[in-house]
Amino acid sequence: MRIDLIRIGNSQGIRLPKAIIEQAQLTDELDLEVSAGTLIIRAAISPRATWEQAAKSCHHVGDDQLDDWDATITDFEGQWS
Repeated sequence: MRIDLIRIGNSQGIRLPKAIIEQAQLTDELDLEVSAGTLIIRAAISPRATWEQAAKSCHHVGDDQLDDWDATITDFEGQWS
């Protein structure tokens, strides 16, 4: 699909057809990335959107045990005294 850049004040922009917005599942907030002459437009996701699934995965494999955290307290003890 070819579209034209349109003037928007001192900038330029593009108009995306509704069908494209729906097909790409774009929301009001977007992430833009430029790579090798290509502009990539994605729906912005919350940085914490995948935390729940990551926590469940850690729990499932037993990686959520915090009993070894205390072991690091003395790793640098006295080093800067």
